[in-house]
Amino acid sequence: MICQTTENLYQPNTTVMKYLLIVAAALLSACDQNASTATETAAEPTDTKDSPEVESLSIYPVLHGSLVLEENGTYVFVDPYGGPELYTSFEQPDIVVITHPHGDHLNEETLKGIDLAKAELIAPQAVIDKMSEDIAFAKVTVMANGETVNSHGIEVNAVPMYNLPETEESRHPKGWGNGYVLNMGGRRVYISGDTEDIQEMRNLKDIDVAFVCMNLPYTMGIDQAASAVAEFKPRVVYPYHYRNGDGTLSDVEQFKAIVNEMTDATEVRLVNWYPKKG
Repeated sequence: MICQTTENLYQPNTTVMKYLLIVAAALLSACDQNASTATETAAEPTDTKDSPEVESLSIYPVLHGSLVLEENGTYVFVDPYGGPELYTSFEQPDIVVITHPHGDHLNEETLKGIDLAKAELIAPQAVIDKMSEDIAFAKVTVMANGETVNSHGIEVNAVPMYNLPETEESRHPKGWGNGYVLNMGGRRVYISGDTEDIQEMRNLKDIDVAFVCMNLPYTMGIDQAASAVAEFKPRVVYPYHYRNGDGTLSDVEQFKAIVNEMTDATEVRLVNWYPKKG
């Protein structure tokens, strides 16, 4: 069964071009009678709890490979990038997860403009080794592939992300960075980081929401990404991180068409991760 959603798109009066997509309770109740209500928005946090027993998960696309997740007032910033002004409409982060040290993921200019006074950094050792000492988090947790931690009631699993074939020249060698699976609000959210369609991604199970990269030559193309998604079958997938090395954007409409042809188990949602400036 394909679970349908209702989507509302609006332009918030903030410095950030963001998108409001409200996923109605009917979506998750149809998939799972005990499921949570997911909200995808990007202005002020929106509370869509149907009852005190129903948790909500809010998803805020920001830019490129950056997003914010919020559940019951706990904020998780993922690979914050693009300048601190993109994050002024959010509360202080409780957790910042960084996938790897490249500048569009570990972006020190952005981090230095965000209030990190209560934030726990979760990242691989390669990020810690490169990050400036004057970026002060309240707590730092180093994770390697295969490890799990719990923070602020959120289970964080570090999963592999790497290029194929595995060579010394690889832009993203195995073990250097982390993808993540976060259990928030009863939802399992997969953040791919910079990876190709590795077997570890194809082996993922029970993913509710997936953010999957697709930009050549750094990660993978739309055919590889679609093939992997069709195998691990998240309930919902967002193509993200799709600006190619030559500045063009991957054809996410074609990605959606390929996924739809290969499986009816996954809903592909498209949002604009690259709003024009000015």
